Amino acid sequence: MIDKLDAALRFNREALNLRAQRQEVLAANIAHADTPNYKARDFDFASRLTQAVEQGRGGQSVQMAATSSRHIQGQASSMPDRDLLYRVPSQSSIDGNTVEMDAERINFADNALRYEANLTVVSAKIKSLLSAAQ
Repeated sequence: MIDKLDAALRFNREALNLRAQRQEVLAANIAHADTPNYKARDFDFASRLTQAVEQGRGGQSVQMAATSSRHIQGQASSMPDRDLLYRVPSQSSIDGNTVEMDAERINFADNALRYEANLTVVSAKIKSLLSAAQ
């Protein structure tokens, strides 16, 4: 039963995680809009979602190094920098910065909107699963 619930919500869970990661990347781009030689970055959401759904996120986790047997094992997920792509600007800037604020704002708002829509879908799915269970 739990496996079926997990399978039913896996796609949306992975999509929400990737939307949150993309929001962090886009926020970093906006934060560095005035940093000389900063290169705007992003990732291919569709391919990352396909990879996450098919293979899971097992290879993306980071483990803490324990130097004592009494240390608590910790694990955190992170997105490797190698998966981030550099964005090609439509206009070059003199200081080498490739952040285009208009594009970043549009991508940021679009990603936030899609995140909210995904939350709405997940909420509706959970409500329907709960009503079916009762």
